[in-house]
Amino acid sequence: MADYEKKEQIDQDVNVKKENISRNENPSLVGATFIKYAAYIIILVIVLYFVLNYIFPRI
Repeated sequence: MADYEKKEQIDQDVNVKKENISRNENPSLVGATFIKYAAYIIILVIVLYFVLNYIFPRI
């Protein structure tokens, strides 16, 4: 009987915290972020095109 009481006390002493993790992604925010970074990439490509075609050939 002492072993059972000891096991029960150990089970009570252990604190187990369970959390439910859910992804709360708003599709409109994901789309807006994609458009923002796509615009950054397009602007970078345009600047690189300008640098390569108008600045480097003249050097």
